Amino acid sequence: MDANRTRMSVVEEVTLGTTPTTPRMRTARFTGETLAFKPTFVSSDEIRDDRMASDPVKVNETNSGPINGELSFPVDESPLSLWLKSLMCSTWLNTPFRDNDGVADSVITALTNTTDVATVTTGAAFVAGQLVRFTGFTASANTGVFKCTTGSATVPAFVGAGFVAEAAPPAAARMKVVGFMGAAADITALADGLGSTLLDFTTLGLAVGQWVKIGGAADATTFAFLVTAGLVARRNAWARITAIAATKLTLDNLPSGWTTDVGTGKTIQAFFGDQIKNGVDTKSCTIERGFMGQAVPTYIAQRGMVAGEGQFNFTTEDKAKYTITFSGMSGQASTTSLDSSPDAATTNAIMAAAVNVGRIAENGVCLGSPNWMQSLQISVNNNLRMINALDCDETIGPVDIGKGSFDVSINAPTQFGSDALLNKLFASTPTNINTRIAKNNQALIFAIPRITFTDGAPSATAKNTDAMLPLTGMASKDDLTSAHLILDRLEFYA
Repeated sequence: MDANRTRMSVVEEVTLGTTPTTPRMRTARFTGETLAFKPTFVSSDEIRDDRMASDPVKVNETNSGPINGELSFPVDESPLSLWLKSLMCSTWLNTPFRDNDGVADSVITALTNTTDVATVTTGAAFVAGQLVRFTGFTASANTGVFKCTTGSATVPAFVGAGFVAEAAPPAAARMKVVGFMGAAADITALADGLGSTLLDFTTLGLAVGQWVKIGGAADATTFAFLVTAGLVARRNAWARITAIAATKLTLDNLPSGWTTDVGTGKTIQAFFGDQIKNGVDTKSCTIERGFMGQAVPTYIAQRGMVAGEGQFNFTTEDKAKYTITFSGMSGQASTTSLDSSPDAATTNAIMAAAVNVGRIAENGVCLGSPNWMQSLQISVNNNLRMINALDCDETIGPVDIGKGSFDVSINAPTQFGSDALLNKLFASTPTNINTRIAKNNQALIFAIPRITFTDGAPSATAKNTDAMLPLTGMASKDDLTSAHLILDRLEFYA
């Protein structure tokens, strides 16, 4: 059977090792896998006078192995999004959204043209000042990014949006908070962040350690100094939140050329997204592989699959890639699928390491000349251990999965253009690393807020080659964010 005919689908588990009843499986994107659900045998130690052996004895079944893939935007609830939850032992902190999710008129039930009100089922409230992206509606006028003018969990208003009435929004209709917007001349650029008079930053759902993209597509939504600086400066106007007060958003990692600006005549926009950082919860999934090229397909379901290790590779002239290695509990092989019609795979574009990486920064400064980074590998290890036991249910496979420390390390070969990074290595100076990769107005940011370089020695390996400093480093707890690793995902930014 051709490997090309292999289908992989995933569902999140509520209880470790238990597939939900009538699971809604989602098709995964991957480039290869060596998941192994297999029995474990031992040989008999019996002594026989004929010098032969008794039958091997089955003593267990094991589930483990890596899945390889190319990085694309991890749509919420997609397999990649679930795998990241499992790897981070945590949950995505999502901005408010509503999604009909395939069933028309189910969650978003009306748009009103006279009052620009969206009627939705209850959930996290939309807040005045937030920017909400509308997609999948019937009328083209109802697609776009609109400012919430009156907040509500069920009837938020977007006065000025100019909605066309829709009494029963379609199955694809979706609303998602993607940023915030100030009134005219309200948001100002401060030396260390953003200020406001009317907009209360504490109400918007922002978090310390989160990244924001400052400025919209229109000149009127972007500070004048960024407009003057040009397209590249506007594209790189990102910063990280370090403190949130009602009238001030304190930022670091400010872009080059940042300055103060009172925002005269401007209605400044800023964009932010969902965030996840390492935690302590076990997040598991059931993974099913279907070998669809067989006359009667075999489906192998592996339960209690927890991401133990992850590697994310950003290398010049290559796609951004990942490998996530799982360990699990029970499994089964069958000719019946858990879900014969899983949700289709996502279609978000594959990201390239060089072309789509907008920034790699060390200690808040873009890592460029003379110490260019050749590649960056971020490695995560949850130090999982399988717990086996004798019990009353004739259980085959582990009964639980233990977690050790959440270890994060990097491998970062850099050009040895100066002694700046070498000095930090010898001085054991803690620093921070972040990288942003973006495509089609969507972005992912990997941030290690505290890391110490632990190895590396400059070398000139041969003539006509570059002198390199192959740095490695280890993360430690950051007091500001209480994290080793933080991922931000922006579903949309201008």
